[in-house]
Amino acid sequence: AWIMCSKSGTNEEKRTDGRNQLHIILNFTLHLHWMFSLVSDRMLSSVVGAVKRYSARRINEMYSRGASQVWQRGFHDHALRRDEDVARVARYVISNPLRAGLVKRVGDYPLWDAVWL
Repeated sequence: AWIMCSKSGTNEEKRTDGRNQLHIILNFTLHLHWMFSLVSDRMLSSVVGAVKRYSARRINEMYSRGASQVWQRGFHDHALRRDEDVARVARYVISNPLRAGLVKRVGDYPLWDAVWL
């Protein structure tokens, strides 16, 4: 099952949904940064759609909001080149709350997780 991770998530929650390998997740103000590897033959849009549907249901259940829209249509993706340092990109993404002035230390932001950090 797909879940939204927090720093208290289990290793299984952090790393896999059974079909794709999750590397980092950061829930940042009004958007989500998510880094994962497709390890199945599913299309990226199918995986993102599944996450949006599942998380929208869970969020609406938590807040008793019926079927309210949670996510906007579409998404922006950036495929890493083979020569890009994945851990460096992950550190950059995880540092967003620090650069935005929301926290003094990256570890103080509660809504992120990464397999490397």
